[in-house]
Amino acid sequence: MAVGGGDADGWVCMMVAAGACWWWLSVVVAVNCETKRKMNTTPKGCETKRKRSVGSTVSHQATAFVLHMENSKFNCLYPMTTFCEVNFRLRLVKLSLSASKLRDLDIASKSDPMAVVYAKKRDGRLDEIGRTEVIMNNLNPAWIGKISIAFQFEIVQPLLFRVYDVDTKYHNIPVKMLKLEDQDFLGEASCVLSEIVTKQNRTLTLKLHNNYGLRVSRNFGILSVHAEETVASKSAVEIAFRCSYLQNVDLFSKSDPFLRISRIVESGNSVPIYKTEVINNNLNPIWRPITLSMQQFVSKENPLIIECFDFNTSGNHVLMGFSISVISKIQKSVGDLEKLHQERTGATFMLPSTQRGHDKVLKSQLFVEKFVEQEQYSFLDYISSGFELNFMVAVDFTASNGNPRNPNSLHYIDPSGRLNSYQQAITEIGEVIQFYDSDRRFPAWGFGGKTFDGTVSHCFNLNGRAGSFEVDGVEGIMAAYASALNNVSLAGPTLFGQVINTAARIAGQSLSYDRSKYFVLLIITDGVLTDLQETKDALVRASDLPLSILIVGVGGADFTQMEILDADNGRRLESSTDRVATRDIVQFVPMREVHSGQISVVQALLEELPGQFLTYMRCRDIKPLNVQMAQTCA
Repeated sequence: MAVGGGDADGWVCMMVAAGACWWWLSVVVAVNCETKRKMNTTPKGCETKRKRSVGSTVSHQATAFVLHMENSKFNCLYPMTTFCEVNFRLRLVKLSLSASKLRDLDIASKSDPMAVVYAKKRDGRLDEIGRTEVIMNNLNPAWIGKISIAFQFEIVQPLLFRVYDVDTKYHNIPVKMLKLEDQDFLGEASCVLSEIVTKQNRTLTLKLHNNYGLRVSRNFGILSVHAEETVASKSAVEIAFRCSYLQNVDLFSKSDPFLRISRIVESGNSVPIYKTEVINNNLNPIWRPITLSMQQFVSKENPLIIECFDFNTSGNHVLMGFSISVISKIQKSVGDLEKLHQERTGATFMLPSTQRGHDKVLKSQLFVEKFVEQEQYSFLDYISSGFELNFMVAVDFTASNGNPRNPNSLHYIDPSGRLNSYQQAITEIGEVIQFYDSDRRFPAWGFGGKTFDGTVSHCFNLNGRAGSFEVDGVEGIMAAYASALNNVSLAGPTLFGQVINTAARIAGQSLSYDRSKYFVLLIITDGVLTDLQETKDALVRASDLPLSILIVGVGGADFTQMEILDADNGRRLESSTDRVATRDIVQFVPMREVHSGQISVVQALLEELPGQFLTYMRCRDIKPLNVQMAQTCA
């Protein structure tokens, strides 16, 4: 499933499936290989490529630079794309540290403090991230040196801060070479990185204590930690493309075109940065506006390649033609797109030929319907300004889970404390999202169970209370789940529609009083959907709302239907009335596949959530709260 609307806040993925075959259709707003050949040079990557499609054979020299997909990582912004954003999980945050009222351990002078930052691992190990400089004779230091750490939304990142008084005889030794056991300990404090970045000023104040974990009454001082996001530029452009008179390469219907945009790098190769949605059965497609960040296109002068493909579910997307400009001024790629918009002119498509200089000029053209420069805000910009992620949970109580008293049941509560799959999903995902929800009161429901009144319900309050569906914290969800297993009989069938509609209603109602809330519904299920079309209808309606849905499949059922809901193939969901989802809001992961790999269920499910959040906010031109306030005051 693809990222929604992301900026450089993105996710790493490899696009090329085994045996996938790509036909290149390029609008080159750049210098291409033909230009290089005129200068008697051949750029790296301009090799001859031969591809075969059903019913025809086409060979051409890659006048557009050939990308070696096997070794590439991409990023993207559009929610329907199969390219995944590369930069969000690697978003660099710099921590600035200051302290006050430190202990004075020196006799003739004040302490000479230095701070050390560690990452706490699950097994208890401490990995040192960095050290500040030593500040002489100061009990209220504000260190200049910054500590860099990669912020990863999808995991909990515990941090430990320790402050030392560096002995005078070590002052001429680089801080990285100092042996900490030779220095005097002044105090330590710990937190989670999410606690820092969710503060409205991105500054968290912590009380220092001793390193035995005992909060004694003795004052060890105060440590302040401020986080800054490392972003080269927030500049971006919003562009809307359309094409006219595209070639029809399908036999029994019209082509299903989509665009892919790549940036040409210094080596001459191209790196994909964006892929639009697929427009079905249309030779004159108009695509939704896309947003390209400065991190993606680098500058207005940087060469771009825009390619158009006919979508095939097999992955063998057919090249439909390509538009190329070789005059030198077209090297200003984004700048030339702006000029196309201003002059209301189109770029002509061409089809590459095996013979140099004999590319076929097509009737097809590419137009720029919209071009707007704008400032693009990151996920952390929204979160630190006061936006929240509100967590909701729905648990499958259908009979296919097995009798909860049987150790083989998916709902079995192990007396030893070992978590079942439902408990594990609730705990791991809840532990991440809870830091983005200020009150930590979470709606929790069950579905497919026979409740207290003897009727089968497909959306009942997990806590058993008629008037309230909220519980306190992740612990409250776990307690309500365990209690429900003793009071609710497993039944069926497996229906998602009512739960999704209930979550959507809450998300929709919030818009009338608070647009800073975004809702995340976790559905944990073991079965095959009985209401697939109703579920699709509910998801299409919900795609307009501030809502994302995470689905975890537990047990050994066939989850093919869930893959349909998770629109990773680039096709948006359609309702029974032919309405198309405005964005992708579903992410599905089978628990068994996650367990067999190296990543956790949390990473697999949550890695796309910031992108879906950003898609919603940007499509509606919702800005961070501090920006809104500044604009109002102005």
